[in-house]
Amino acid sequence: MVAGETSGDLLAGLLLQGMKARWPDLQSAGIGGPQMSSNGFQAWWPHDKLAVRGYVEVLRHYREIVGIRNQLQQRLLNEKPDVFIGVDAPDFNLHLETKLKTAGIKTVHFVCPSIWAWRADRVEKIHRAADHVLCIFPFEPALLAPHGIAATYVGHPLAHVIPLQPDQAAARRALGFADDDTVVAVLPGSRASEVQYLALRLFEAVAHIKHAQAAIKFVVPAIASLRPAIEAAARQAGVSGDVKIITGQSHTALAACNVTLIASGTATLEAALFKRPMVIAYNMHPLSWLIMRRKRLQPWVGLPNILCGEFVVPELLQNDATPQTLAEAVLAWLAAPERIAALEKRFAQLHHDLQRNTAQLATDAIEKVIQS
Repeated sequence: MVAGETSGDLLAGLLLQGMKARWPDLQSAGIGGPQMSSNGFQAWWPHDKLAVRGYVEVLRHYREIVGIRNQLQQRLLNEKPDVFIGVDAPDFNLHLETKLKTAGIKTVHFVCPSIWAWRADRVEKIHRAADHVLCIFPFEPALLAPHGIAATYVGHPLAHVIPLQPDQAAARRALGFADDDTVVAVLPGSRASEVQYLALRLFEAVAHIKHAQAAIKFVVPAIASLRPAIEAAARQAGVSGDVKIITGQSHTALAACNVTLIASGTATLEAALFKRPMVIAYNMHPLSWLIMRRKRLQPWVGLPNILCGEFVVPELLQNDATPQTLAEAVLAWLAAPERIAALEKRFAQLHHDLQRNTAQLATDAIEKVIQS
């Protein structure tokens, strides 16, 4: 297995739980993180080696990433596992899967690449790479079928992990907030490049929000390896004394908050499953943004908007993601309880739509691939 970042590690860890329940003697190894390791996974390389987003950012790490892929490929060709499962990270995994599939090793890709959002050219790469695709969104198998790609909708594992009715009061007690506090969760991303380009803007937005409403509390869940950079950005923005930075615990922060200011990515879907209003922000190297913008197929970037088919939450990207506009969007949510109530109903329906017996459906599909 290969999972290339925090969200992939989480999804792969949940998949491994189901696989271990079905196959108690399962042996798994490759590239992964702590959630996978807690399920008996042997990580030959840590998942954060692949946690790079953006064309320019990838180029800076290209030699190391290709070196890891070549070493992993040779090891897998020598050991010939029963199945290889690439979890997201399509730029890394699809290339590797193609080589393994050509050599007769069964391949499964977990999380369909977003061909419906951008880079539709990837569909042929998927066809060459994967014997089967495990899809986490219900509309994806029908998109893959005309291209001869076998796929199964398995639901989104997070829809089972996150409760339909999150306990906000318990989360607040765990973080030291009062029931009547107004809490904003700030999530600046799970990759170093995201923190580099976005964290300072988010913390400058915090300064604007604090100036407008001094009583608001802020919580910032941080991956341990990125915490020093996040703390430095908070100091640079002059808000280090106004924010509670915690290691991990992003789900607790989302459960506790009234609204979240959040980097675009899987975390936005987690926020939606927690039924929280959000302001989605993103910023990257200008050249990476220019390239990616030209490949977009939909007007939305955030997963909640894509899944709902409209702008149910604001997206402020690149030059639009100024501290002032970010702050205004957060404050607008806090001033609109009726709008929040309507959004909660929408997200509750989305939660139901994404709930399936993921472990059963996924392992059924994996078993058929192995036996084929």
